[in-house]
Amino acid sequence: MNTARLTILFFLLYHISITAQNLKLGSIFTDNMVMQQQVKAPIWGWAKQNATIRIITSWDGKVYDVIPDRNGKWKTLVTTPIAGGPYNIQINGSDTIKLENIYIGEVWLASGQSNMSMPLKGYPNQPVMGFTETILNSKGKKIHFINIPTMAAYKSQDEFKSAKWETASLSTTGDCSAVGWFFADLLYQQLDVPVGIINASYGGSNVEAWMTDAACAEFEDIVVPPKSDETSPWINNVPTLLYNGMIHPVKGYGIKGMIWYQGESNIFNVPRYAPSLAAMVKDWRKIWDQGDFPFYFAQIAPYNYKEWNFFTPQWPEISAYQREAQMKAQTLIPNSAMAGLLDVGEEFQIHPPRKKEVGQRLALLALAKTYGMTGFEFESPEYERMEIEGNKAIIHFSKQFMGLTTYGKELSLFEIAGENKVFQKAKAYINEENGTVTVYSHLVKEPIAVRYAFKDFVDAELFGTGGLPVSSFRTDDW
Repeated sequence: MNTARLTILFFLLYHISITAQNLKLGSIFTDNMVMQQQVKAPIWGWAKQNATIRIITSWDGKVYDVIPDRNGKWKTLVTTPIAGGPYNIQINGSDTIKLENIYIGEVWLASGQSNMSMPLKGYPNQPVMGFTETILNSKGKKIHFINIPTMAAYKSQDEFKSAKWETASLSTTGDCSAVGWFFADLLYQQLDVPVGIINASYGGSNVEAWMTDAACAEFEDIVVPPKSDETSPWINNVPTLLYNGMIHPVKGYGIKGMIWYQGESNIFNVPRYAPSLAAMVKDWRKIWDQGDFPFYFAQIAPYNYKEWNFFTPQWPEISAYQREAQMKAQTLIPNSAMAGLLDVGEEFQIHPPRKKEVGQRLALLALAKTYGMTGFEFESPEYERMEIEGNKAIIHFSKQFMGLTTYGKELSLFEIAGENKVFQKAKAYINEENGTVTVYSHLVKEPIAVRYAFKDFVDAELFGTGGLPVSSFRTDDW
């Protein structure tokens, strides 16, 4: 058979495969899903070419007709009502699919590495504090979640396998991301609407793995691998692969915003972390076509990284520099904010068991900044500027709600330096009348720089009066 005939046969077979395709929905659409309220929510799938797909939404009885493109792909927007449920959606084509027990409410995408993927029931020999009580109290709550299977792919994937939306119950809640659950639960309590969590996270992953081709192209040192059909559930740190395998299949699903807990795996190139994260978020927002949706992220918690410092001798307190980079990321990413975690770390456990604080602090940001609630402290005070008065440094803080406190603890984590750039342990105290901190040492007569808690592992001692910790910081750039 000559080349021309082979080519014709190929296209005939391809055409037959497309036109014969049965009705199928995108993997993210299953029973028990939560859809974002009061939006035009995308719904998509595949079917026979030129077939008419009819979608009927039970909350308003509205009918949507859509015709697949030449590849069999179809997509349309359905108008969602105010929060409520349960509802159903019927999709008619060559077959009929009926999605049931659908709720309308608030949907958030959760992503990152192992501290986000860590389930409520914990990892083997690594607990989540209070998980038994939390699971027992979850029954009946309108919190639904879906865990996107871990998958790295060298080309963008349209689907994922073996995952579905779950409802809260004694047998399922323990599988929800712990951070995702505590975030959703506080929203559920305060908003009194169903909450859905899409958990697409992977332990040990770096930010480059979650970036798109376009985002990676902004950086000369990020090498995107060649495209191929290869996939693997065991690769977590190759540029674009986790975006391709775990985010692309859900891109565009109606969400309110995103929460992120990642950064430990990027401590080997701290200077590029903030711009990389900003590039990732910028392109995800472009792909979602929902404008600058909220992006709230968790600062990495203190941990003893001494063994990791073999590769980064230039940054002896490596995680302090990474926490600084995360602070910077807030200024690079519009409509973003960071939850401080300087008080929840474990010196020799990179997966802190206190996940409730993480999820709830992310939720405080959402409640205040996205949902407009007031009357409570929702973000940590932040270092703003320093002024020198004689031998004392006066540290000013922004984002204060009702001032600063140590809860009766002596401030011992401040250091101060003069022209010789040698930091000395300093004395420090809060000036209650104006919310500043005075820092000094008899060994430094003319101070020029101050650092607070600028170590790998510390136990926070300076807080807003609402209990949110001030991040480690430095006034120098040495």
